[in-house]
Amino acid sequence: MSREFQWIGKPVLRIDGVAKVTGAAMYTDDMRLPGMLVGKILRSPHPHARIRRIDTSRAEALAGVKAVVTGQDAPVRYGILAVAEDEYPLAVDKVRFVGDEVAAVAALDEATAVRALSLIEVDYEVLPAIFDPHEALIRDDVKIHEETRKANIERKVSLSFGDVEAGFSAADHVREDTFFKAAATHAPIEPHSALAQYQDGKFTLWSSTQVPHLLHRTLAKVLQMPAEQIRVIKPFLGGGFGGKGEALPLEFAACLLARKAGRPVKITHTRAEVFLTHRGRHPMHMKLKTGVKKDGSITALQFESLLDGGAYGSYGVVTLYYSGQLLTGPYVIPAFRFDGARVYTNKPPCGAQRGHGGVQPRYAFEVHLDRIATDLGIDPLAMRLKNAVEPNTRTVNELRITSCGFKECLERSSRAVSWTERRGKLPRGRGIGIAGGFYISGAGVAIYFNPMAHSSVRIEADRSGRVTVFCGASDIGQGSDTMLALVAAETIGIPPESVRVVSADTDTTPVDLGSYSSRVTFMAGNACHAAAKEVRNRVLSAVAEALDVPVDRLEICDRVVGVPDNERKSFTFAEAVALAESRGGPVCGSGGYTPPNLVGSYKGGGVGPSPAYSFGAYAAEVEVDEETGSVKVLRLAAAHDLGRALNPPAAEGQVEGATVNGLGETLLENHAFLDTGQHASPSLLEYKVPTALDVPEIEAILVESIDPEGPYGAKECGEGSLHPSIPAIVNAVYDAVGVWIHELPITPEAVLKALRKKEKP
Repeated sequence: MSREFQWIGKPVLRIDGVAKVTGAAMYTDDMRLPGMLVGKILRSPHPHARIRRIDTSRAEALAGVKAVVTGQDAPVRYGILAVAEDEYPLAVDKVRFVGDEVAAVAALDEATAVRALSLIEVDYEVLPAIFDPHEALIRDDVKIHEETRKANIERKVSLSFGDVEAGFSAADHVREDTFFKAAATHAPIEPHSALAQYQDGKFTLWSSTQVPHLLHRTLAKVLQMPAEQIRVIKPFLGGGFGGKGEALPLEFAACLLARKAGRPVKITHTRAEVFLTHRGRHPMHMKLKTGVKKDGSITALQFESLLDGGAYGSYGVVTLYYSGQLLTGPYVIPAFRFDGARVYTNKPPCGAQRGHGGVQPRYAFEVHLDRIATDLGIDPLAMRLKNAVEPNTRTVNELRITSCGFKECLERSSRAVSWTERRGKLPRGRGIGIAGGFYISGAGVAIYFNPMAHSSVRIEADRSGRVTVFCGASDIGQGSDTMLALVAAETIGIPPESVRVVSADTDTTPVDLGSYSSRVTFMAGNACHAAAKEVRNRVLSAVAEALDVPVDRLEICDRVVGVPDNERKSFTFAEAVALAESRGGPVCGSGGYTPPNLVGSYKGGGVGPSPAYSFGAYAAEVEVDEETGSVKVLRLAAAHDLGRALNPPAAEGQVEGATVNGLGETLLENHAFLDTGQHASPSLLEYKVPTALDVPEIEAILVESIDPEGPYGAKECGEGSLHPSIPAIVNAVYDAVGVWIHELPITPEAVLKALRKKEKP
């Protein structure tokens, strides 16, 4: 029977909240096992070199050292993508960046392990290094990976949709711009950590991973063992943002050392190692050309991207495709051409970082759009509203749009800063800007080919009335365990506190592909909903039979199952579960989610489709000091279309966190390198991230478009909520002092340079 939501849309306490605030939560590095050894990794001092010889004899002879391993102990290549299996756990033939993993040791204590590393002798043949992606595009005499067909290009993409030339011919105005966004890195509070135990021929690995299943699968491949002899467990995780979204060398090294030593081995990165190993945001060079009519209607868009991928493939091919594919929203683009390339350089590998692939192009296009509006004398807000995509449509590159609250996002964020009354009318040095955003709610195609569900959930109800949700999804701080408890509780009709969640353990939970691409709420949430419906139906069917009433007359509410307002025709939920168990065995439900087939009808059409898209529009207010060039963000109004807010305070927290993340990448963060390949700022003292003193007033505005296919109408809010913050700030700088910034981060020097250039006649 129909009923109002009991729990959905209301504030619900996080089920892990008490453990985290009291310090009871156990993270990987908190764990201790009997006989545990300390593992350390030897890293290359060279950006590019051939390994002639490794002599580990002196390290092995050192008292307290229990195992030493090199690339020869696991000479199996792997990669997160089948098309980019270009890594070894430890270097076999070459090192390709300063910090590349060469060997690993396990010792009784950290000091001994560090001493052992210094005793390993490596004979390197130093090779020429390439740090500039433009050089990597054309230089054939130096091959970072011998397999690349042309120069150091990992992948090139060229896609065209609609009649681009006709679109430009029909335009009244054409504008071209170039942009660059520097690399950024995740900077999670918790460094990467892995603890391996090898016992009775089986591995157990505890790891700070976002992808337990994919790690489990890759360990089986690299260690050349049956998957059934490997168990991966994710304990509490202190932030990932994509940096823990693939199998990493420390996880293999810990396993190899544990097997060789016969004792548990734990490896935890130092903060410097977190920076050295990276896997973060790609530096990206971008060119845009857009044609518009006099009224601001877009007629054609041409986009070029060059991604500096660093030494290995990681998620890079997907990032490359996303950089173009996701530019066709949130605006109607009738004709679109995309040419892109990802190249290898002798720097740490770039991978997936919050909103990967979409962040840099969104910055470029939203600033480019403001510049066009300025050329035409059109209000940037009006131009965005005119071109905004509508619900239940398809983009020119065949992306299916279902729910869409973009126009409402624009209207609400602009109202929050009194756009009409204040834009262009504030005192010199103060300005407001606006920008739009668009991102996926999970990839339409699995990270590796398989015909199975992308997410699976099993739910069991026991005679005590407790319900347990088993799911392989990783809670990486975003609150996905609480989401599962909430969906299960609402579907069954019991309070969330009656639900326990067991997640991210490959021995006990069904497969979920992991926490990446904003997929968990949509995919695991749908799987959980399906499993919970099975449990609910089992319970209701048993009670209906016992009471001799139709199922549709029954409700589950406040731990009571029965006919509403009739105590004589009801059971407690615990009694109802026992009744159902007596009539058919354990009360269980299972559910899985696989997206509909959304793949485009062209090569590369599998990257970009999603079962739903989030939309956003952010307005920023800034203050610019024209004497120093410093930019201070005073306010951000962040309107994000998340379908339905399952747990509003949690959703607001995601929007606020992503907004601060974007603020950092706009003004502070630059994962930079010296011309020797050494990292320029491998610590949180030098690599600046926003602190509480940098965070402005943030108004999180949740726009609910109610997606028809999402769990209770929900879609993503953790990654797409970063995208508009960056260009909104840049556009506000123009409104404040009349200069455009085409390179990020915005340094005071860049602002002063732009101001001086503007003043020249």
